[in-house]
Amino acid sequence: MLEVVAIHTYYGTSHVLQGASLKMNRPCVALLGRNGMGKTTFLRSVMGLTPARGGNILFAGREIRGKKPHEIATLGIGYVPQGRRLFPSLSVHEHLHLAAGRERKQRGAWTIERVYGMFPEIARRRNISGTRLSGGEQQMLAIGRALVTNPRLLLLDEPSEGLAPLAVERVIEVCRSLLRDGMAILLVEQNIRVADALAEWVAILVGGETVYDSDAAPFRGDQETRTRYLGIR
Repeated sequence: MLEVVAIHTYYGTSHVLQGASLKMNRPCVALLGRNGMGKTTFLRSVMGLTPARGGNILFAGREIRGKKPHEIATLGIGYVPQGRRLFPSLSVHEHLHLAAGRERKQRGAWTIERVYGMFPEIARRRNISGTRLSGGEQQMLAIGRALVTNPRLLLLDEPSEGLAPLAVERVIEVCRSLLRDGMAILLVEQNIRVADALAEWVAILVGGETVYDSDAAPFRGDQETRTRYLGIR
């Protein structure tokens, strides 16, 4: 579904991604790495928010590098940014309504009511500001906001960040449900337990380059690689 080939991305003169590549050959792929290795920049490059200056980004076989973020979203990629990025002036319902635009009517489409069905936590609080929700509820709203755009691929950036253990379990449960429904997920996570629970394939970034690319099953038992690149002992 997604193939990223040797992309180079900069912030000003700072060369952040230096030929990073990734191929989504499984429904859930985890992109891992220590802080500052370019993981968030990778997702932003795919989404066109921090455009790559070189390389190729193919979605469903179509080149999307150089397209605007709203064009990429229309093609079927949803983005849940790190930190949720909610608006204090908007209620839960307003967040979803703004993202949904003209909701698709075909069977199976992610409507606002379907999001409320998946996340009863936020349905009960639909008329309050999104920033007044708990951390876990805010994450549910951020995921729901992406779902109402009806993506085929969901980019999740640190979905467990700052959440209590029970809220982390809820995120894992939601992701498993989406995968069962046929959604593809590209997951960036510092919480290795979340990645181990969900990912079928793992890639690791170091210094803006892809240094590891493997099936997730052997990675779970590869203590040398986990220690070397992620500092996990």
